Amino acid sequence: MRAARLADLVALGSLSASAAAFLEASVRAGLNILLAGGTQAGKTTLLNCLAAAIPGGDRVISAEEVWELRFPHPDWVALQTRQAGLEGTGEVRLRDLVKETLRMRPSRIIVGEVRAEECLDLLLALNSGIPGMCTLHANSGREALVKMCTLPLLAGENISPRFVIPTVAASVDLVVHLGMDARGVRRVNEIVAVPGRVENDVIETASIFERHGTELRRASGMPPRPERYERVGVDLHALLNRAG
Repeated sequence: MRAARLADLVALGSLSASAAAFLEASVRAGLNILLAGGTQAGKTTLLNCLAAAIPGGDRVISAEEVWELRFPHPDWVALQTRQAGLEGTGEVRLRDLVKETLRMRPSRIIVGEVRAEECLDLLLALNSGIPGMCTLHANSGREALVKMCTLPLLAGENISPRFVIPTVAASVDLVVHLGMDARGVRRVNEIVAVPGRVENDVIETASIFERHGTELRRASGMPPRPERYERVGVDLHALLNRAG
């Protein structure tokens, strides 16, 4: 809870310095990042640390059910859901807030936790070119993508996997999976890239960082959209070569 930036998580041993540098560069480049893990795995803490790396000139709009996001930013509008009153009126759903963010000139969209049909609206927002981040309960990076493909089906019978699966592959760039070991230590277990290709209704992935024991090591995968890194002045190959 005391961690406010990625450097704090490095000091706590949650992730390596090279992985933190890569994630910070990815946030600056505007990649869409999905944070997955179990309950109390540190998803929201990492989301706050990633949001702290957003450039100050961007306009950030966040939507959540409970006030959990806390990060320093000069242009940040925080939205929260509202339950219906005794008369059954006045409810503001998370799905409504995600739609509303698109009308507020966002440079970035952050959703505290995706758990139902609002996933469809978030995918449509990310697919329109607005960078975003969100958290999701899942046991691995692969299962997070599967769940991301399943939740939009709750929005209605006219939503089909034939539409959702390619949209997820095109909208999500990175999946960061977190976990907590038997001693209660929270760590990043893997960072997975989503190149955007689908084969037999299965989204292809490439591991960028993966955990071996207590060490988060560089794998062979490369992140998508390298031109976005170049746009913000990041030498992606040099960054990952140092990590290797």
